[in-house]
Amino acid sequence: MEGALRMITFLVRRIIFACFAMIGATFITFGLSRAAGDPRYLYAQEGGYGITPERWDALGVEMGLDKPVVWQYAVWLGNILKGNWQDSLLDRKDVFGKIVDRLPPTLKFALASYIFAGVLGIPLGVLSAVSRGSLWDYLGRGFALFGQALPVFWVGIMLILVFSVKLRWFPTGTLGDGFFDWKYYVLPTVTLGWIAAATYLRLVRSSMLEILDSEFIKLARAKGVSYNTLIWKHGFRNALIAPLTFSSLLLTGFITGAVVTETIFSIPGLGRLAFEAITNNDFPIMVGVVLVWTALYVTMNFFTDMIYALVDPRIRYT
Repeated sequence: MEGALRMITFLVRRIIFACFAMIGATFITFGLSRAAGDPRYLYAQEGGYGITPERWDALGVEMGLDKPVVWQYAVWLGNILKGNWQDSLLDRKDVFGKIVDRLPPTLKFALASYIFAGVLGIPLGVLSAVSRGSLWDYLGRGFALFGQALPVFWVGIMLILVFSVKLRWFPTGTLGDGFFDWKYYVLPTVTLGWIAAATYLRLVRSSMLEILDSEFIKLARAKGVSYNTLIWKHGFRNALIAPLTFSSLLLTGFITGAVVTETIFSIPGLGRLAFEAITNNDFPIMVGVVLVWTALYVTMNFFTDMIYALVDPRIRYT
C-alpha cells in the first residue's frame, strides 16, 4: 500500500512538473512574439505600411492589442488550446493544419533513423566493451570518434555526392509515397542516425566496462556462469540505464532536430517547415513548431522518468 501511494505521488509530481514546463514554454513563446515588435507589422499587408490609421486601430482591436498583456496572453493561450493557431503569413493557410500535414514524413524518417542508430550502435558498443583493447575495440572507438566529429550537413552532402551522383544507387532527396520505399530512406537515415549510433556505442561501451569490472561480475565468473549469460544477462541488462535514457529522448530529438537533414534531402517534414518559416519570417509557423517540439520533449521526459523508475529498482519514487 505504501509503495503504491509513493508511486502515485511520484506520477502526480511529474505531471505537475510537465504542466509547469509547458506553461513556461508558452510564456516564453508569447513573450518572443511581443518582443519582435507590434504584431500588426507581421499580419498586415506589406508589413503594415500604406494602411490608414483607422485600419491600423481596427486591426489592433481585432487582435486584442487594446487589452492588457495578461489578457492578450490568456486569449492567445485559449486559441492555442482550441487548435486556432492563426494563419501562415506566406500562404494564409491554417498553421495547425500545415503542421499536421508535415508531421507524418518527419515521423517516418525519424523512426527509420531511430531503428538504424539502435541496431548499429548498441551491438557495436557491446562488441567494443567485451573486446577491450582488441582490433574490434579500436575500430568501434574510431567509428564513435568520426561519428560525433563529422558535421551532419557534410555527411549528407558526401553521401549524395558518392551514392547518388557518382554511383546512382539511391535517390537524392524527398521520400517515396509508400512507407516501404526503402531507397528513399537510406541516405537521410544514415545521415541523421550516424551521430546517434556513435553516441549509442560510447554509452553502451562505457556502461558495459563499468559493469564488467564490478565485483558481482567477478563473483559470477568465479561461480562458473556461462560467457553468454555473463555478458547479456548480468552485464548488458545492468548497463541499460544510460542508453535507455538516451533512447527515450532520441526519437524526439530526431523529430525536432532534423532541420538540416530534411533541408539537404528536400524532405517535406516538420524540420523543413521550420527552416522555410525562418527564411520567410513566417512567425506564426515558427511559434507553432516551437510549441509542438516543446510538447514532444516534455512528454518524452515524463515517460523517461517512468521508465527509469520501472527498470531500475534502485531508483526510488521521490
